[in-house]
Amino acid sequence: MRPVNLIPAEERRGQNAPLRTGPIAYIVLGALVALLAAVTLVVLTNNQIADRKVELAQVKREDAATAAKAQQLSAYTDYQLLSEQRATTVKSLADSRFDWERVMRELSLVLPDDVWLTSLNASASPGTSAGGESGGGGLRGSVAGPALEISGCATGQKGVAGFIGALKDMDGVTRVGVESSALPPVGTAAGTGEGGGATDCRTRNFIAQFSLVIAFDAAPVPTTEGEVAVATAEPEAAEGSEEEPAAEASEG
Repeated sequence: MRPVNLIPAEERRGQNAPLRTGPIAYIVLGALVALLAAVTLVVLTNNQIADRKVELAQVKREDAATAAKAQQLSAYTDYQLLSEQRATTVKSLADSRFDWERVMRELSLVLPDDVWLTSLNASASPGTSAGGESGGGGLRGSVAGPALEISGCATGQKGVAGFIGALKDMDGVTRVGVESSALPPVGTAAGTGEGGGATDCRTRNFIAQFSLVIAFDAAPVPTTEGEVAVATAEPEAAEGSEEEPAAEASEG
């Protein structure tokens, strides 16, 4: 007789047990795993984006707080900058001031007994003078910095030359220009020659009348507000008069 298995096919075990679900179950399982991985990736990405947004918001808040603090402190920064600019300007103006009092004191010390002055004009630049008058003519126009314009008389050309040598010994003097130095014209009564009258101090035939320009080229000169420059010496400093040769040339 042939044996017959009376156990239902769905309850059998072993090699003879038929597939209960088939390959569909594995396909579904693989799809679920892939879906889970995709959902996990999306969740992680969303969490990362949310963290970045939180960090960005925090950075923006910190930036706004820093900008507000900088705005509050800007007044102190502006004041510091203004203070430095004013200090620089004051220092420049102080450096550019010229000590005329010292110059006058030294001039009085070096003035010889045989020389007397009839005119003295002090100016810081060629276009201005202490009296507000223009001082830019003649040799004065060639001196960019402070200068003295002196007119007077001396006992002869030798006295004029000695006075020029004394002027060169003054502190700060870089050159002395002679605009004119002349004795009275021959055959003319003293004090009545050309350029005579109240301004002619040649009361004797041996007295020479001179006009000098004393330059202080090394002194700092203000050019614009808060700026200081140093005057430069001109190559030619003195010219002689037509009547008499110049007593001295300039000192460069």
